[in-house]
Amino acid sequence: MTKSFKCEIVSAEEGVFSGQIERIIANGRMGELGILPGHAPLLTELKPGPVRVLHDGGQEESYYVSGGFLEVQPDVVTILADSATRAHDLDEAAAEEARQHALKSLNDKSAELDYTRASAELAEAVAQLRTIQQLRKKAGKG
Repeated sequence: MTKSFKCEIVSAEEGVFSGQIERIIANGRMGELGILPGHAPLLTELKPGPVRVLHDGGQEESYYVSGGFLEVQPDVVTILADSATRAHDLDEAAAEEARQHALKSLNDKSAELDYTRASAELAEAVAQLRTIQQLRKKAGKG
């Protein structure tokens, strides 16, 4: 059994990561899943949230995806994300502002509102904040 496999994380705008890794952990529709070398082929939808990539030697990188798909093939794992960014590039203040705006929109009974859109915006802002908090916890700052 090989010790690593190729991983590609791409969004509609750009390639975010490409390289050999030991493990990847992401949030699928049915919960968190970890992929190791030799994993069975799989295609699953991803929820907004963190994606953790573990390199040879234990170094870990975190990314944020706003949703998309994870595909496992024999020699490569591909994440096709709606949007993706390195977790340390997330703007906590902007995510909190987006969360507050979405909550206000959902609670404003007098406004004509697209509840589906407001709910999706709230879910994405909360997922970004959760990713930032996990990154901070790993760094021992939270």
